[in-house]
Amino acid sequence: MASSEPEREHREDEEAQAGDDEDTGAQVAPIVKLEEVAVTTGEEDEDAILDLKAKLYRFDKDGRQWKERGAGTVKFLKHKETGKVRLVMRQSKTLKICANHLVISTMTVQEHSGNDKSCVWHATDFADGELKDEYFCIRFGSVENCKTFLERFQEVAESQKKNVENKDASSAAGLLEKLSVEEKKSEDKAGKELASASEGEKETKSEEKPDADKKTESSSSA
Repeated sequence: MASSEPEREHREDEEAQAGDDEDTGAQVAPIVKLEEVAVTTGEEDEDAILDLKAKLYRFDKDGRQWKERGAGTVKFLKHKETGKVRLVMRQSKTLKICANHLVISTMTVQEHSGNDKSCVWHATDFADGELKDEYFCIRFGSVENCKTFLERFQEVAESQKKNVENKDASSAAGLLEKLSVEEKKSEDKAGKELASASEGEKETKSEEKPDADKKTESSSSA
């Protein structure tokens, strides 16, 4: 009987502790109040025109081999005002940028030889905080996604080419307009100078005429 008493007391202590751990419904105010912080990604002024999951590689010139840059989401982002498009890829877990460059009219992209799920292209990239000439290879999970990326890349490059042509045309038109204005100003200036010269000639002739009259009078008197 004596040996069972400590066991009973032990069970009672456990039940008491369990009762202490029960939710009483009381609310405890947090010691530190955390304020909501707005997080910016740098993509607020851009619209995503492509968003696909992929794995990116860059060619190591020194080691002469492909090295993985990360797996995540690749996007084409079009600026709402300028219309420029950049390619941005972030790693899925850390969100670290592994590719960040403009898509320009001179860029070409092609399917990787021997792999219909991969594409390769050259770019001047800024992912590491400085401009670097990179040779990228991107691999998708399906042939369809690879084809979509390839076609959209080519469409963007072509659209940027048209933007450049439009800007060149606008610049040319502005230059012609400027030249026309300057030419008109030159013509007006030349006209004014000619008019001034004509007025000067008239004044000179009018001054010379009285002298001629005086000479005529003098010869008559003689």
